[in-house]
Amino acid sequence: MSVRVCELHHIKSLDQLFDELIRQLRLPAHFGRNLDALYDCLANDVQGAYEIVWRETEEARKALGADLYATILEILETVAEERGDVTLDIHH
Repeated sequence: MSVRVCELHHIKSLDQLFDELIRQLRLPAHFGRNLDALYDCLANDVQGAYEIVWRETEEARKALGADLYATILEILETVAEERGDVTLDIHH
């Protein structure tokens, strides 16, 4: 089975994060560019196995703010826990 790898680095805004996920994981056109839609699309709409590798997360945490960063990370971790074919690799 082929695993797609989505590499995130130098994330400085929520829009940039959304843009990278749309481009690399081919999120559907109906993706609403909000956190609820992010969870829904990653959990249900992205077909096949994938891995999200997020580098420079300390930089992202500072740029996004601790609360938003924590919420995004929680969404990604929840999706990885719920789906057997998704992995998350975080690099500080």
